[in-house]
Amino acid sequence: MSGPERRAWVAQVMGLPVSVHLRGPLVRTPGVEDRVARVFAELRAADAVFSTWRPESVVGRLRGAPPGPAATADPLVREVAGLCETARERTGGWFDARRLPLPLGGAGFDPSGLVKGWAVERAARHLTDLADHDLCLNAGGDVLLRTTPGRPPWRIGIEDPDRSARMLDVVERAGGAVATSGTARRGAHITDPRAGRPAEALRSVTVVGPDLLWADVYATAAVAGGVDAPAWLATLDGYAALLVDAAGRVRVTPGWPGHRAGVTVSSA
Repeated sequence: MSGPERRAWVAQVMGLPVSVHLRGPLVRTPGVEDRVARVFAELRAADAVFSTWRPESVVGRLRGAPPGPAATADPLVREVAGLCETARERTGGWFDARRLPLPLGGAGFDPSGLVKGWAVERAARHLTDLADHDLCLNAGGDVLLRTTPGRPPWRIGIEDPDRSARMLDVVERAGGAVATSGTARRGAHITDPRAGRPAEALRSVTVVGPDLLWADVYATAAVAGGVDAPAWLATLDGYAALLVDAAGRVRVTPGWPGHRAGVTVSSA
């Protein structure tokens, strides 16, 4: 028996490929087309507010200054600034949006490490109430998933940061999120906030869990934390991780849902 019909859409948003994959009976209807168009439109709108590459964006006009009363008049900026502070507290300072190198020069406030997951979760609301449809929304490797009960889970490949054609592992997830941060695509672009220099001890960190925003934040914070990251990741309730260090060694934290026979790390 064949499964539900599938369809995919791809667009370039936020400087990266974003794909929407749907499985269900109505994937060819105009109503679904309209919903997918709203997903991409909302992501573009978020980029217009938060991009640090665009000097005309709300955050770009701040030029690295922390959001003050004028900027936080925008409720989205106020929301994200608050989430960045929560992320700094949750990660013990390893995620810190306040003093980062900016793409247009200088250093200062850059919420990019949180904005993508936040924006994808917001945009996905246009699709998550679509009854009897399964969703896989992939924004440059950060993936949000939903599956109708009784349907097979999505299979997500975890890429080897040194050989993009090779998968380190495959995880099967019916729902939740998978997020990866590292050096494979953009080099050592994540800053160690304590040392003030690029973090290079870890090549890649993939985090799975219930929420894309926090999976993305934890993956970014883990890369920033380097050698201190594995034990910290093992303490996160509901989240698990696969890590690749600079020497190519692979480790996983307890609860990792894949099949990788790496070294398991713990909080002890």
